[in-house]
Parts: sequence; C-alpha cells; structure tokens
Amino acid sequence: MLAAAAACPCPPLLVPEVARGAAHEMDDARAACAEALDVLAAARPDRLVVVGPADPATRGTFPPGSHGSFRGFGVDLDVTLGHGPGGDRPLPSSLAVAAWLLARADWDAAPVRGVGVAETLAPERCAATGRELAADGERIAVLAMGDGSACRTLKAPGYFDERAAAFDAETARALGTADAAVLGALDAELGYELQVSGRASWQVLAAAVGNARLSGKLLYDSAPYGVGYFVACWS
Repeated sequence: MLAAAAACPCPPLLVPEVARGAAHEMDDARAACAEALDVLAAARPDRLVVVGPADPATRGTFPPGSHGSFRGFGVDLDVTLGHGPGGDRPLPSSLAVAAWLLARADWDAAPVRGVGVAETLAPERCAATGRELAADGERIAVLAMGDGSACRTLKAPGYFDERAAAFDAETARALGTADAAVLGALDAELGYELQVSGRASWQVLAAAVGNARLSGKLLYDSAPYGVGYFVACWS
C-alpha cells in the first residue's frame, strides 16, 4: 500500500555544483524538496521507490546503491541511490537528481530503488506500473521526479505555447490535492507537445495510490526558466 508520496522536479540545476553562479535561484525549490522528503521519512515506509523519466538506454529498475553522475554536465560529482551493491547501469539524470536530494537529506528511513520510465509511456502502461509497485503488501513511499511544461515563456527550452500555463496549473492543483484521478487523466499527447517530462512519473504515482486515502500539499510551484517545477507531498 502507498503510505506517502512526493513529487519533485528533476533539473540538474537543482544541484548547486551544476548551477554554479545561478545556484541561489533554486534555493526555494531545494528547500521544498527537503520538506517533501521529511514527509516521506515520517511515514516510516518499508521501501522508497523513486520514479523518474529516462531515455531508452536507461529505462527499467535500479537496485539500491545504483550509481549516477553529473559528469555529463561538466561537474565531477557522483551520487548513489540509497545503500546497496548497486548494478552495472548508470542512473538516468532524473534519478541522479533524486539520489542527490536523498543524500542531502541523509535519507535512511527505508531502502531505495529506482524506476526509469519513458516520457512517452502510454497512460495505461503507467497505470500498470503504478499498480505493480503497490501490489506486494509493503508500505511504500513513492518519490515521483519530473518537470512540467517547457513552454512557459519565449526563452523556455520549448519556446512559448499558450497551452502550457493551463496544463501546469491543472497539474499543480492535482499534485497539491492528491487528486490521483486528474493526474491519471493528463493528456499524454499534449504533454509530449509541451515537453512535459513528469507526466509518466505522475501517472505511475496516481495508479500506486489504490485505495489509500491521502491528503496533499503543494510546496512549490514556479517556472524560473520557463519550465514548470512543482514540489508536493502526500500523506
């Protein structure tokens, strides 16, 4: 069963060493992520599952202790997802950011494993993955990594799209109220057009809820670089 959940953005800019001189611009987002992780720890789960977008080469599951790196962003920084023997495959960027957040929070509340999902994963496949996560009887917590639309401003990575603000507002409301039905019904095609990296992760989370009764709280909602970033916790 799902004991608690959190949603956090996954830009490498969350890591100060990557952001360098602009690190302070994400201070509020980092603080919100830390608060969300505190909620997960307080739930005392048996296991934490981190779900994040991944490319075809890095999809699938990652055991505790899996390694990631920010060397691709010009930073000599390695991270580990929880504690364990790990595996041969490197973490996708989204899970590497999660690993950094967990290390920063000194996470030791439960073993951690990762799940990398394609940004284009069909909603029904997302739902199946979410149901599988919560099917074994353990009390799990889910950390869903992902960003909103990348089309909020003219300088955004995806340029400006007038549909982006409404999509992000609906997502923020759903995350802030633990509305699994709305998240599960997010338009995958529109999300793809708006370059939303978190849609699949949020839909996996939505399906993992099952019969659990959770309340939500939106901790952060901003688009500092024309990309929607949200932090929320469910407990």
